[in-house]
Amino acid sequence: MAEHLFSTGEFARRANVTVRTIHYYEKKGLIQPEMICENGYRYYGQQEFARLQRILTLKLLGFSLEEIQEFSLNENDRDFLQRSFAMQLSLVRKKIEHLKAVEESIQNVSEMFAEEDVPDWDEITKLIRIINMDRDLVEQYQNGKNIDARITLHSRCSRNPQSWFSWIYEQMNLAPGMKVLELGCGSGMLWKENEKKIPDGCQILLTDVSTGMLEDTKKNLSGASPGKFTYEVMDCCDIRSTVSTYDMVVANFLLFYLRDIKKAVTEIARVLRPGGTFICATYGEHHMQEVEELVKEFNPKIRLSAVRLYENFGLENGEALLSQCFDRVEKREYPDELRVTDIDLLADYIMSCHGNQREYLIPEYDEFKAFLRGKLKKKGYIRITKQAGLFIAGSAEREK
Repeated sequence: MAEHLFSTGEFARRANVTVRTIHYYEKKGLIQPEMICENGYRYYGQQEFARLQRILTLKLLGFSLEEIQEFSLNENDRDFLQRSFAMQLSLVRKKIEHLKAVEESIQNVSEMFAEEDVPDWDEITKLIRIINMDRDLVEQYQNGKNIDARITLHSRCSRNPQSWFSWIYEQMNLAPGMKVLELGCGSGMLWKENEKKIPDGCQILLTDVSTGMLEDTKKNLSGASPGKFTYEVMDCCDIRSTVSTYDMVVANFLLFYLRDIKKAVTEIARVLRPGGTFICATYGEHHMQEVEELVKEFNPKIRLSAVRLYENFGLENGEALLSQCFDRVEKREYPDELRVTDIDLLADYIMSCHGNQREYLIPEYDEFKAFLRGKLKKKGYIRITKQAGLFIAGSAEREK
């Protein structure tokens, strides 16, 4: 036992944390003793060192304990430990890049005070913005992970042989030399999948409110032809472009997240050239409805979204909202459904949602996956409705 198991005190000493910390992490379900003796003494194995290392690294990076709990949900996966270390390494490198940017900005401000009587408040504002980007590292990782979970479920389980990103690109009907603005580009998958199809001379500006997400987009498109893509952190309610700049504006599953949709649409209409096109994707009220039904059957308290996004801007009401700024609006729906045979993909998708599911599912994650496996056995797959599509909007008056 002494060769591979350690008492609480020795375990804490080796990890350079307090015994109280070990007890707290155990109470939170983050680590577990390998053996508990009749006298109550706890003994921990080597695997707990790996778990504890992950906890301490993620806490250093700014993750909360609740967020860290999610990393332990699939530990039975044989590749989990390797993927976990790869993820931590990637995040640590991003943290280093962030700290280097902070160092450079502080150095610039220090030199400015040494050389000038009146401080340059733009530089100080820039420093504050860079410092505040620290939390963006966590948010960007969580958002990126959530986006990947959704894309993976749809790409592997969709019945339509034409992918969503291929279909939406086809609707865009790009022509050579067009100037395109995408708002909320996410990880840039629309362009990564269709990069070779883009006509010559197109100039595409990709924007997102997340600096980290935009950095990932740059990496995903690093092999693209020089000059084809440019990148900018931007709020879609405050587009930093002059009137009539773009031939096309794209917003892929974005508008329903906004507090002021009308303001964003007004901004989009302002920057479109005469005859320009606005393409925006959204969902309908029946999209993924079986997923909501599944989680509510398991626990009626679970809500996968704090709001029904399609009520903000969906296939049912989007035309009326867009018609306030555009003379013509056409709706096109993407025909598809999901047939899920991999419970892990579905569970990851559910955990990626914006509701309260983590609160109820993390403590009962094994039971929930057993529940899903039971549903899968009935038909050999779980069918899920998809109701997604887009609006193509423009102004007849601007085309004259």
